[in-house]
Amino acid sequence: MQQRRIGPFDVSAIGLGCMNLSHAYGAPPPVEDAERLLLKALDLGVTLFDTAALYGFGANETLVGRVLKPHRSRITLCSKGGMAGVSFPDGVKRVIDGSPAAIRRNCEDSLKRLGTDVIDLYYLHRWDKQVPIEDSVGEMARLVAAGKVRALGLSEVSAATLRRAHAVHSIAAVQTEYSLWTRNPEIAVLAACHKIGATFVAFSPVARAFLTNTFHDVSTLDAKDIRRSMPRFTAEHYAANLRLLDGHVRLASEVGCTPAQLALAWLLTRGEHVVPIPGTTNPDHLAEDVGAAGVRLTPQTVAALDALINQHTVVGARYNAQASSEVDTEEFGA
Repeated sequence: MQQRRIGPFDVSAIGLGCMNLSHAYGAPPPVEDAERLLLKALDLGVTLFDTAALYGFGANETLVGRVLKPHRSRITLCSKGGMAGVSFPDGVKRVIDGSPAAIRRNCEDSLKRLGTDVIDLYYLHRWDKQVPIEDSVGEMARLVAAGKVRALGLSEVSAATLRRAHAVHSIAAVQTEYSLWTRNPEIAVLAACHKIGATFVAFSPVARAFLTNTFHDVSTLDAKDIRRSMPRFTAEHYAANLRLLDGHVRLASEVGCTPAQLALAWLLTRGEHVVPIPGTTNPDHLAEDVGAAGVRLTPQTVAALDALINQHTVVGARYNAQASSEVDTEEFGA
């Protein structure tokens, strides 16, 4: 697979987001299946693996660490802190805490679960707006100085916050949702990354399955599927958005690839500093995603995609009010 650069690392142009092996989209797959999928990703040339303390409240890091430990020298291992599971009398709950003490504790816990001495790329999962970004990144910089982390990243931040953080310590990557149907990074942060030499890591690059043309009925979503809380996945909004798929499928057919591959190939045209990290629990979909690195799009196809699916044609916000309040990204119309 072609390579791209994140900080000091050469990585596969398409990485693997590991979240849904443990978290978010209903019941995770059996552990044995998740293990096989991680190893298949390695066999297919994936070298960028992305996890977080939050995913499965640590279960995902444990899984990724155990399976990939024998191959540690072959991969770039990414994780995130500043948002993790915290035990309360009524159970474990998600807590955003960007204080230096929490970041240090999150990192130490992640290192243990991952079974490694150092995390290659460590992100602040969410900016805790009660804590100056300079304080959070300052503690992350101390983790680099201590040899526990090699490079730093931020998730779901604005260009202004990125610049403030970068003034404290070099930021190697920004991770935010980006796809044909989520164009927010194009407002400012994508260009800001390019200016400072940071990589833009695109999560949910196939629009949480929308752009794969395999998911058409939102009533089938599991009760615990996070898409149930997202406005775009209400029955009314999703039905409107499905009307965009015919054109997307037609363009994929013209190119000679699948709809998912078309969405990923489009992202790879957005700049050499863009790296998508699709996630899947299906080995066939994994091979399909990786195959997108070999798809070449003409300027005419890119223009047709841009015109078909964008912030003006997609119906519904990407997050509900609560989730929107927790991110720092620029929003259209704000």
